[in-house]
Amino acid sequence: MAEGNRVERRKARTRAALITAAQGFLARGNTNAPVLEITQAADVSNGSFYNYFETKEELWQAAIDSALESAGDYLDSLTVGLDDPVEKFTQSFRLSGRLFRLEPQLSRVLLNSEAAAFAAAGGLAPRSRRDIESAAAEGRFDVDDADVALAIVAGSLLSLGRLLLAQPERDETATVDDTTRRVLRALGISAAEAETLCSRALPTSYSGGVHAALDPTSQPLTQQVDPPSQ
Repeated sequence: MAEGNRVERRKARTRAALITAAQGFLARGNTNAPVLEITQAADVSNGSFYNYFETKEELWQAAIDSALESAGDYLDSLTVGLDDPVEKFTQSFRLSGRLFRLEPQLSRVLLNSEAAAFAAAGGLAPRSRRDIESAAAEGRFDVDDADVALAIVAGSLLSLGRLLLAQPERDETATVDDTTRRVLRALGISAAEAETLCSRALPTSYSGGVHAALDPTSQPLTQQVDPPSQ
């Protein structure tokens, strides 16, 4: 039983190493890298790749899913005490916007793979939809079509991310919160309430906590994955 557990842990670490390497390629917009280059970056044997993924496309999707699910889980942990779905949505959007500067590699994965990212079963999009639908059901958001509302939100977030990465001198806090206010207005929230929502304090643990939650290299991989081919 103990040997079986060790084998499963080693397999999990090898798969995680491949996903981490893939996130690096995606962040650079390089989806044409050969399998050999990916396995070398992951420091695993070339032949082991197909024990975990049938195609590179499957690996790319797994890398996107992993990054977004980690981000979504962490944001959920910070909003668990909020009962108002509009306040939960607002805090999540404001924190997601700040994520672009805090985690530029994850941000580039998102921006370079936006179609796959927002089609993913997990991650930011379904959580945003959940909050939009909850707020609409309570009459807080003026939303008739959740798909259209999600398109507005996703498009705004992606555009915000590109702007923050392209203009490093831009004031992040003012830009993110102004964008959030405009998104709230588009969803039917009054200007006064949007201002109030965006002026509330955010969790002080966010900056440090998000690094710990999202950094895939936080656990050592050396000598814990399949050895590279000679």
